[in-house]
Amino acid sequence: MEPQVFEQSILIQASATNVERCFTDLKLMHRWLNPALRCEPIDHWSTEVGSESRFVIQIPVLQPALKSVVAERQPGLVVWQFEGFFKGRDRWECKPEDRGTRLINRFEFEIPNAIVRFGFNQFAAKWTQEDMQAQLRRLKRVAETLS
Repeated sequence: MEPQVFEQSILIQASATNVERCFTDLKLMHRWLNPALRCEPIDHWSTEVGSESRFVIQIPVLQPALKSVVAERQPGLVVWQFEGFFKGRDRWECKPEDRGTRLINRFEFEIPNAIVRFGFNQFAAKWTQEDMQAQLRRLKRVAETLS
């Protein structure tokens, strides 16, 4: 099975440091994450390699969750790896440019369960890509207020 890849980027009129803060500071993250998505630390919040968190989709009754672990960390880069109904990586990377910072978000995943995969591809794939773009626009607004 080939992994699916959704990749978006946005130019933000802010320093790479402020853009990075938006995806490493939990309070700032909750300002731009989809309101139906909640990120909870397991133990304490950190973006150091090996740190764990849980992303919960706030659907009444079900509340499916993806456990993630920071797999890679460098200045301006965090890669969360996850396993559950999705299996893959969510990469957030800052690239300084003359006019600000280019933020690249790459979501690479497989859905092991054929029924869940079919449902996702039929009903949620397009919505997921649109939501990722909307999140980048919200993150841009947050980062530009920090400058």
